Amino acid sequence: MFNLVLLAARPPEWTHEQFIDWWRGEHAEMTYPLPGLRAWRHTAVSSALEPRSEGWDGVSVLSFDDEAAARAALASEEWAAAVKHVGHMKGRRIALLGDEREMLGADR
Repeated sequence: MFNLVLLAARPPEWTHEQFIDWWRGEHAEMTYPLPGLRAWRHTAVSSALEPRSEGWDGVSVLSFDDEAAARAALASEEWAAAVKHVGHMKGRRIALLGDEREMLGADR
């Protein structure tokens, strides 16, 4: 798998709960149609492990077969629509792309 990883923080005027509800609801509907999307995992951050990690609300991992499929999704009309849906909400994000390797299986 090849992943797009997004770490996001809510706009200052939103609560954590509002942001997570929006992300998993209204915004998710804009994300599901991405071409080539194989899996999507979302974590609502409940606490930071240490002070330097504070200020983030959620993490999304969108998985594709390979880098070419991920880049095709990012060049799609569906991605443009999802970005437009975010608009100017004034939250923060970090977006990263990378190859996934399973380091420990669930059947351990």
